[in-house]
Amino acid sequence: MLMVGLTGGIGSGKSAVSTRLAERGAVVIDADRIAREVVAPGSEGLAEIVATFGDRVLDAGGALDRAALGAVVFGDEVARRRLEAITHPRVRARTAELAAAAPSDAVVVNDVPLLVEVGLAPTYHLVVVVQAAVATRLERLERDRGMPRAEAERRIAAQADDARRRAAADVVLSNDGTLDELHAAVDALWRDRLLPYERNVREGRVARPERVVLTGPDPTWPQQYARLAARIRHAVAPADLRVDHIGSTAVPGLAAKDVIDIQVTVSSLDEADGPLADRLARAGFPRLPGDWWDNPRPAGNGRWAKRLHGSADPGRPAYLHLRVADSPGWRYALLMRDHLRADPDQRAAYLLLKRELAASAPDSGAYATAKDPWFDEEHLRAEEWAAQTGWRP
Repeated sequence: MLMVGLTGGIGSGKSAVSTRLAERGAVVIDADRIAREVVAPGSEGLAEIVATFGDRVLDAGGALDRAALGAVVFGDEVARRRLEAITHPRVRARTAELAAAAPSDAVVVNDVPLLVEVGLAPTYHLVVVVQAAVATRLERLERDRGMPRAEAERRIAAQADDARRRAAADVVLSNDGTLDELHAAVDALWRDRLLPYERNVREGRVARPERVVLTGPDPTWPQQYARLAARIRHAVAPADLRVDHIGSTAVPGLAAKDVIDIQVTVSSLDEADGPLADRLARAGFPRLPGDWWDNPRPAGNGRWAKRLHGSADPGRPAYLHLRVADSPGWRYALLMRDHLRADPDQRAAYLLLKRELAASAPDSGAYATAKDPWFDEEHLRAEEWAAQTGWRP
């Protein structure tokens, strides 16, 4: 199933998005509702809270007095962590239980207000952030919830800011307009990205662009790589594999196909063929069938074998090149990236070549093959640069 994280600041309209996704067919798991459930009267969670903080956190009816509990933990880091140690494991367990009960072809949307603050983004296939201007959010909180302005400002200030949420977001839904406009954006997301993404994950299929279209340079490519890399590291844990951004999108100022290339370092191809392949597939990076290799530099030294995975997300194409540590292909990928980063003349020459080939050989396979002669020469220049500078991968 596809696991989607949904978040947004208070007053942003996250609940409206959650409701619309449920109407489209998503299985929505509401973290706030679960947080209330695990401390309901008679629950083990409430009993442990009372044992930790005393009867002062109960109301006259024996239910949790959230205002009283908030007064106890507000500004007290130790108390807050003790509370989180009681509630968070229970919320996680109940969330996992509900997700496991969903159909195998479901799009499961986890509605989590503090998703960014608690570092949950890498645990999802996709993170959706609902965003609205602070002035709009303040107006909604005062109008719809009767919240005093000072309290609304305090609540907003206590959460992650928009920049931090955007850094974690694969999708940003703007909600400064009408409800109809928001619904249209949600419907397009559901139709064009979530449904095909779920199908690709379930069927182990990579979303592959067929034609070469140069875009950018896009200054957000490194940030997009960082999100993918965090997802990969979470998927392969407890293994601590080296993950690197390689290829043209890793070179600032260079136009490229809008595809993120990532190198995952393995100890052997046997490791790549083991449970690691399944973990990556479940995380949204299925393996491409067949044999894959890099052309050797210089030519004639045999193929440089590797394993190739790709992103199942139609909205974020990516390739994962699994190469053995210290192998020629592994070293070459890092050397080419670093030399192009360091040499503006060769970067400009490569960009010119890419544009010429994209116009004359728009097919992905032909485009890659046509670059080989240039890379044979670039390899010699890069090796000379490495020797002069003492470069190490």
